[in-house]
Formats: sequence, C-alpha cells, structure tokens
Amino acid sequence: MGSCCVFVLQLFTVVCLLVQCFDAKVHADLNATLVVDASLASGRPIPDTLFGLFFEEINHAGAGGLWAELVSNRGFEAGGPNTPSNIDPWLIIGNETDINVETDRTSIFERNKVALRLEVLCDNTCPADGVGVYNPGFWGMNIEQGKKYKVVFYARSTGPLNLVVSFTGPNGVGNLASTVITGSASDFSNWTKVETVLEAKATSRNSRLQLTTTAKGVIWLDQVSAMPVDTYKGHGFRNDLFQMLVDMKPSFIRFPGGCFVEGESLRNAFRWKASVGPWEERPGHFGDVWKYWTDDGLGYFEFLQLSEDLGALPIWVFNNGVSHTDEVDTSAVLPFVREALDGLEFARGDPTSKWGSLRAAMGHPEPFNLKYVAVGNEDCGKKNYRGNYLRFYSAIRQAYPDIKIISNCDASSTPLDHPADLYDYHIYTGADDMFSRSSTFNRVTRSGPKAFVSEYAVTGKDAGQGSLLAALAEAGFLIGLEKNSDIIDMASYAPLFVNANDRRWNPDAIVFNSFQLYGTPSYWMQLFFAESNGATLLSSSLQTNSSKTLIASAITWQNSVDKKSYLRIKAVNYGASAVNLKISISGLDPNSLQSSGSSKSVLTSANVMDENSFSQPKKIVPIQSLLQNVGKDMNAILPPHSFTLLDLLKESNKLMMPESDSSIRSSI
Repeated sequence: MGSCCVFVLQLFTVVCLLVQCFDAKVHADLNATLVVDASLASGRPIPDTLFGLFFEEINHAGAGGLWAELVSNRGFEAGGPNTPSNIDPWLIIGNETDINVETDRTSIFERNKVALRLEVLCDNTCPADGVGVYNPGFWGMNIEQGKKYKVVFYARSTGPLNLVVSFTGPNGVGNLASTVITGSASDFSNWTKVETVLEAKATSRNSRLQLTTTAKGVIWLDQVSAMPVDTYKGHGFRNDLFQMLVDMKPSFIRFPGGCFVEGESLRNAFRWKASVGPWEERPGHFGDVWKYWTDDGLGYFEFLQLSEDLGALPIWVFNNGVSHTDEVDTSAVLPFVREALDGLEFARGDPTSKWGSLRAAMGHPEPFNLKYVAVGNEDCGKKNYRGNYLRFYSAIRQAYPDIKIISNCDASSTPLDHPADLYDYHIYTGADDMFSRSSTFNRVTRSGPKAFVSEYAVTGKDAGQGSLLAALAEAGFLIGLEKNSDIIDMASYAPLFVNANDRRWNPDAIVFNSFQLYGTPSYWMQLFFAESNGATLLSSSLQTNSSKTLIASAITWQNSVDKKSYLRIKAVNYGASAVNLKISISGLDPNSLQSSGSSKSVLTSANVMDENSFSQPKKIVPIQSLLQNVGKDMNAILPPHSFTLLDLLKESNKLMMPESDSSIRSSI
C-alpha cells in the first residue's frame, strides 16, 4: 500500500512538471490583439432572426425520430396502392398452416385504401401465444418501465374479436405490456376504432408491437399507431430530441426541406394538403430522394406547431412545380400557386375560412405566425424556375403583402433579375474552404435583398461523422456571418438530425437511435451563437500575423431570465499553435466589467478529427470555467484547434469616462 502511494506521488510530480512545461509552451506561442469598442455608438443591432434551424425529412429525422410515432408503415400503404403489396416492416407471427396474411383495398379511408387482412386458419390448434403480425418500429421500439403508450387501430372481423395487443421484447420474448380487445361479431362487423393505453412493466430498447389471436376467422386491420403518452405538450414530439432544439434557442425553423420538398419526381414531392387533417386519413408518400416512406404524421400542421412550441418563426418551403427530374411549364403552374395560397390560408386564415377552419378543427383556431416562405429549393437555373417564381411572387405579394419571399437564386456575387425579400445561399465544402469563407460577405453589396444562409456544413473527409475540425471551420464561418449581419438575416446548419440506423448524409448536428442521442461538435458549436439573435455587434479589430487561422468577434447581450447584461467575445483558433490573445476594451465605464458572474467556455479536443458517439456522447463539449480577474485589458489563451467564448458580466451600460494610463492587465 505504501509503495503504491509513493509511486502515485512520483507520477503526480512528473505529470505536474509536464503540465507546467506544456503551459509554458502554450504561453510562448503566437500573439494577437483584439481591440473592442464597447461604446453605445459603435454597436449595430444583430437581426432577431439570425440563427435558427433547418429541418428536413432526411435520415429518418422525423419519421422514426422527432415525431414520436413508434409504428413504421402504420397504414400498410408503403407497398403502394396496388394489392397484394409489401407490408414491410410488418412481419407475420405463425406459419402458413395457421394464418394467411395479405393486403386488400377495403379500408374505410378513401385516401389510403390499403388494409391488412388476416385469415386465421387454426382454432384449437393455434399456438398458445396466438398468431398475427408484429411491427418492430424504426429499428426497435424503446419501451420503458412505468411509461404509458397509447395504441390506436381500426379493425373489423367476420366473427367475435379476441385480439391481444402487446409490447414484447426482441423476438417476441418477454411481455412488457398487454391488453385484450374483445367484442361480438356485430361490434366489429364494420370498421371500428379501438383505443387503449398500455403501461410498461419492464424496459426494452428493442421491442415490438404485436397483435395476435387464437380465434379462427378473418380480421382486417388498418392505421395502427402507438405513441408515448408523454410527448412535448402532447403534441407528438419526442421529448429528448425536442429539448436539444430548445437549447439552441432558434429564432426560426425552415421546413420540411430541402430535396424532400422537390422530390426526385413531382409525383413524390411533399404536398401539404396530403399531410393535414386526421392522421388516419393522410395517405403518406414515398420520399424518392432519400428513399423511404413517411406516413406524414409529421405534416404541415405539426411543423407549424413545432415552430410555435419552439418560439421560432416558421419558414415554409413549398414546391414551385419543379423537381429533380421534371418541371411544370409556367403556363400551367397556376394550380401550384393556388396550392401555396391555400397553404397560407391554412396557416394564417380566419377560422371561418375554408382552410383556416381545417386548422381550427385540428385544435388551433388562432392563426400561426407565418411570415416567411421560400419558393422551391435549389431550383435556380432550372428552365422554368424564374417564370414560375414570378407567378408565385405576384400572387403572394398581392394576397399577403407582409410575407417575406425567399428566392432560390444566390445574389452574393450576381444581382438578382427578379424581385425578392431574401435570397438563398447554400454551402457544403471542406474545412479549410469553409473557414476561409468567413470573409465571403465582406465583399457583397450592401443594397438589395438580404441573404438567408439556409444550409451550411463542412462535408467530406474533413467532417467524418461530425468532427471537431468541421465545427471549428463552421464557427469561423458563422463569426463572419455575424459580422456581416447587416446584409444577412438568417443562417441554419444542415442536416439537423440523423437516425444512426439510416445515415443518408454525413455529418449531422444531432445523432440518435430509439433511446440514445448526442450532439456532434457542430451542434455544440452552434450553442455559442444562441445569444446572438437580437444582440448588439460591437466594433472590433483583430491584429495578428495568423489571420488565416484566427477570427474573433464581440457582442453584448442580455440574459432573458435574470436581465443581466454581458459582453461576449468569441474566438476561433483554427491553427495548430496556441495563441495568447490580448483583449483591450474601450467605451465602457471603468467599473462595468465584473469578475463575479463572468465565465469562459472552450470547445476543443486532443485531435481535430475526434468525434462524439453513443459510447462517448460528451467527448467534445464546451468546458466552462469561472473567470476571476476580468478587466478592460486582459489576456486569454486560445488552445490549438479551439473555439473559445468569454462572457464578461457588465454592471452598467454607461459610456466609459476618460481613463488613466495606469491600467492593469489581467490573464485568463
């Protein structure tokens, strides 16, 4: 025992010496100076809308993700309208001598006629646990002990019904929760809605929903749903994923795509009218760009509700008659224009209007705060886009003059040849190029429509599945956007979500499966900008000989909870050497900055290609520490490959009086 203590003491001494050497080396690297003018006169308001979210139905972000529905292909429509059809991922319990399962077109719902027909052939010879079907959900259902789940389905039968509804573990082993639905032949001679709530008595991360019987006869099933009772405000959003969005404090959310809006072909493009009304009546559709079926439980109404729940402005992207492979001629685009206008009436119309009344019937009589629309996605340059766009622009401007209209065409280098309130700018590139683009908008004209950087991300080998390197390059880019927020109104990362079982795109901000989740470094990087919306950008200048690897900015912001004001400095050190950043702040009262309540947060890791994972979800997260010696002159060490945030508590907003030359410089 004693020898172990001696060894530990010796090891501790060696480590301390190494740390001291490293610390000395850190302090001896590069130098830079950030000069900040914090006077009221130097500040410029940052738009309230600058940083938000872009949600696209990609990577099973909604279906099997944020939308908490547990059943995949709940209406048996994913195999197409013709029967017999594929019912994947539903599978049969029992063999061919006991049960015959097929689809037919006898559903009560006109827009989705496919139903599932189960002919039970066995009677007294049925297996003890019965025969039927089960649904594994989206790569396994997460059923948790003590939690309740609402199961809804429609059924009819040729005789008395005795149907066991249960959640079981993998391979049907272990009963997590169950109930028996019974009724006479007359009770179920016609389609009947069944609702039940199951409370789990055990937990399984890879469970399934089973519907089984031991009674001979024919049973039809349709629109089988299972949802956790506990979703955000009962609105159907998975709580843990929703909270990740809340923490980002988004000012807006752009939805539902992306390429999801366009479709590979128009026949498979997202159409809002097919996604509203009772969920049982929604036909769903095959998203042919990202190659999977969605029941569209997360529809237009739910996206608007999501925006409201987040306190974010909705930005609706609609199809303008253009897909990846086909286009509607401008002379024939008016039905698409009418569809967009109807969608605006649904969101904003009086509850007595045609489409406003449907919104009211869905539980939201008050209009949604829809003030932005985007005409298409990445369609600029396609043959009919300009002509189609002008038709939409004219009709929307006439009917809703307050709505801001976003063009797909990038005006950062070439002026638009059509009217618009904002223009769309997308950038997916390597890390070095992304970081260098921090100055892109420095050279853009200050007149004309403002930019909406609605999709940005580092991709390719630099990104991996979400690397620190990618996050640092993006942070530098965002600081550039923040500094140019006089001509940039909005910016959002893409994509937002990925179900780890269906990676259609890398990287993404939030990774999840049925029960786990984590933020990539790019997610945590964005939280450093969460207070920028509506803040004040301060005039600052960076004096450095490492301009290609260092960028910094300064803002003032107010905490909405305690109303305290802060001066925030953000600095990205994209280089491999530590930087001693000297900070000089003018324009404040000498006693404005307070050590108590000031803090530092640093996002970094040992290797720039490090990533978070389910096993190490917080390998790369901001590390916060308190600051003790805050003053108008201070030093901050920026570690190699790091993103550093300093929040300096301000006691007052008074302008600084003339100061003496005997100021004291403190170190952080």
